[in-house]
Amino acid sequence: MAIPEIDVETLRGQMDADPDLVLIDVREDDEWIDGHVSEAVHVALGTVPDHLDRFTGSPTYVICKSGGRSLRACEFAAAQGHDVVNVAGGMMAWEQAGHVIDRGG
Repeated sequence: MAIPEIDVETLRGQMDADPDLVLIDVREDDEWIDGHVSEAVHVALGTVPDHLDRFTGSPTYVICKSGGRSLRACEFAAAQGHDVVNVAGGMMAWEQAGHVIDRGG
């Protein structure tokens, strides 16, 4: 199953245009605390099956460190009928692009 991707610049623009956009960060707790997109919701990858109720966007955007774990989360959620988009490059690309990162829990 092919999962659509979005680059961080396009995502930032869509976030600015749509305050209801749903972005889920599937990294581990320590990674989340080290820095995350302030608008994101934290759902660690291992807990995605228990928290599919958080995938409420149409689509829901999913981010991790570099794009691999978020792709796995997208594949799982898509198989359950959710409309998902993987964030290409993840938080590494987000930070490299100079976008704001919320540090702390």
